[in-house]
Amino acid sequence: MQVNISARHGSLQAGDQELIVEKTEKLRRLYDRINAIDVTVDLQNQDHPGVEIQVSAEHADDCVARAESSTVISALDVAIPKVEQQLRRLKEKKT
Repeated sequence: MQVNISARHGSLQAGDQELIVEKTEKLRRLYDRINAIDVTVDLQNQDHPGVEIQVSAEHADDCVARAESSTVISALDVAIPKVEQQLRRLKEKKT
């Protein structure tokens, strides 16, 4: 599984990138057939950075979740449960 992180309109702080990888890799426990996870951080509005998570899985449509919050990590914490719910539904359909 590959985790890609990109930032728009700025760059991430040093520790943020490792924390994003650590938190998004936990999605693998919900659904084994995940091929890639793309995380895009939008820093255009510094007061409310946005995070978009796109999960690609075998033989399924991509799961996409977006969130904005006061910090990048809190936006990630809002987006992860959204994509977790989508993966749970996908797993229920496949089994």
